[in-house]
Amino acid sequence: MKLDILAIGVHPDDIELGCGATVLKQINLGYKVGFLDLTQGELGTRGSAKIRLEESEAAKAFAGALVRENLKLADGFFRNDHASKIKIIEIIRKYQPDIVLANAIKDRHPDHGKASKLVYDACFLSGLVKVVTLDENDQKQDKWRPRKLLNYIQDMDLVPDIVIDVTGYIEKKVELVLHFKSQFYDPDSNDIETPITSPEFIQNLTGRAINHGRRIGVQHGEGFTCETLVGIDDITKLL
Repeated sequence: MKLDILAIGVHPDDIELGCGATVLKQINLGYKVGFLDLTQGELGTRGSAKIRLEESEAAKAFAGALVRENLKLADGFFRNDHASKIKIIEIIRKYQPDIVLANAIKDRHPDHGKASKLVYDACFLSGLVKVVTLDENDQKQDKWRPRKLLNYIQDMDLVPDIVIDVTGYIEKKVELVLHFKSQFYDPDSNDIETPITSPEFIQNLTGRAINHGRRIGVQHGEGFTCETLVGIDDITKLL
């Protein structure tokens, strides 16, 4: 199955928090979107690998993503090494996405920046014919390099290089995020409180979307950075 967009997050819920409105919009527009989690988020203060997997599948179904895979790299301790890059390359070649969305290039959580560099390297190497990978049937995969890699913005207020108009999708994004009940605001939970379990944290998602939207003249926006130039073929499509 070829995908138009592959959204990648190092932890389950990173995709939903970082680019949830964008993927919801693109799926609604008819694009083929898949999710890839690099780890099971097993070091999180709340929940467990099993719970987060169940939440991930529920979020995938709600969003309408076609696939969701988990590479089960070590949360907090994964490396940008040969084995990790090969695993991501195999997924990129399997689904041949035109666009990859990935973690923030710099953030409070060190895994986010580490993952962004790992995915950047894998996207480049995936386009080299001499990097050999095999599919599930032990057949050699064709090389594939996505046309563009965009990094969503997470905890730090990075300046975006591109902002997507996601007006009309923020409320649904919040619903999507709250599928991860173990991680976010739940008035019935007695688990340990963390910086992301307060209702104010969820409100911040809407506030950031309003701020990014204001900068491009729309109600809500989602910002991304990009390590390469972003080109368009029709200047009149600029907002």
